[in-house]
Amino acid sequence: MAATATGTDRAVHPGVGGGPRNGNGFHKNGGGSDVPLRFSPARYRIRVWMGIGSILMLFVALTSAYIVRSASSDDWRRIAMPRVLWLSTALLIISSVTIELSRRSLKSKNESGYSLWLINTVVLGVAFVVSQVFAWRQLVRQGVYLASNPYNSFFYLFTGAHGVHVLGGLCALGYLVIRTRGVRKSVEGELRRVGAADAVAIYWHFMDVLWIGLFMLLTFWK
Repeated sequence: MAATATGTDRAVHPGVGGGPRNGNGFHKNGGGSDVPLRFSPARYRIRVWMGIGSILMLFVALTSAYIVRSASSDDWRRIAMPRVLWLSTALLIISSVTIELSRRSLKSKNESGYSLWLINTVVLGVAFVVSQVFAWRQLVRQGVYLASNPYNSFFYLFTGAHGVHVLGGLCALGYLVIRTRGVRKSVEGELRRVGAADAVAIYWHFMDVLWIGLFMLLTFWK
């Protein structure tokens, strides 16, 4: 008696059932029937949103401490914001545009466009981090140190914590760049690549929005 294949056993293999997929996590096999896939791109999105939730809670807690401390301290003195931070903000906003163009290029099967915009995003992300380092060095030359006053401590804490998370995003972008050189051998492999690109794009957009919020807080709050 022939064994009945389960959904797990009926995975996509090169050259077998490589037909078009539908929106329910299935693809068409050679006979035109639906065959379930073992992977859904939503897995990556769920995981990245969970990570974003944790990061958001961290920065909400820091922001609350910042607001309370600024209202109850006589030694609270804001510094003049380095101009290079305006440049870094622009760089990060542009990088959100390039990563979105990269994601859309991948979904439209434009491999060259996907790779080009992805590399542009990496370059802009690195430039953002470098500009942040320049801002720190400029402040140190002016005698603005971590322990000088409470505002300085929060400034370095906010920018440093955000910078670490941006570096994490750059590592994820580097992973996507490496995968652009790989050969797609299955529908499921392509789904994994699209899912990863979606997740990294969501994370990068969040880094952009988070930085804008922090920059406005540090610049305009008291």
